[in-house]
Amino acid sequence: MKSITLEFSKLQILKSRERWRLYFIIVTEHPEDHDKMIVSTFPDPYIRLKPNKENIINFEPEGDPGADGLFVIERELPSDKKVKARIYLRQSRKTTRSLGDTLKDLQKTLGGDAFEIVTDLLGSGLPWLVASKKAFPMIGNVLSTIKDRDMGFVSMDEKFGSEFNPGDKIERHIEFSTGEAKIWWKWCIDK
Repeated sequence: MKSITLEFSKLQILKSRERWRLYFIIVTEHPEDHDKMIVSTFPDPYIRLKPNKENIINFEPEGDPGADGLFVIERELPSDKKVKARIYLRQSRKTTRSLGDTLKDLQKTLGGDAFEIVTDLLGSGLPWLVASKKAFPMIGNVLSTIKDRDMGFVSMDEKFGSEFNPGDKIERHIEFSTGEAKIWWKWCIDK
């Protein structure tokens, strides 16, 4: 079975402020149970951005072609060749942040629609909160209860059509829903 990879290439903050403590929340489908979804947050504790970086983070190192960015998802290609991946960008208002605490807060808020926190899913090494698929529309409301600044949402959903050749990376980019940031990412089908 072929596998697919999602990696982030670059993030640009489109605000004049130049000091940030940023993190992502990702919501995607469970790779094995189609009635469930999974949620995680990364990196832990956050990305610290200072003025000398001019509001740009390059996740992909300079160098020879084929350099990789920040790996987010690695999983088998679904039989329908479609993947849902929703990304939320947040600015931490705290000087310290715990990934585990954030997931436990989400678990508590989702109540009976949330299950266990697991690891070793999607090849990222992240802990994931497993939740029922019917909780998917509630995630945005649940995130609004977190006291950190909401910097927007993007959909990285992908249908892997004929434009994807094994080994090729197709780059995409878009502004977050608030217009406060822009992100570049790549999807790839492994050879």
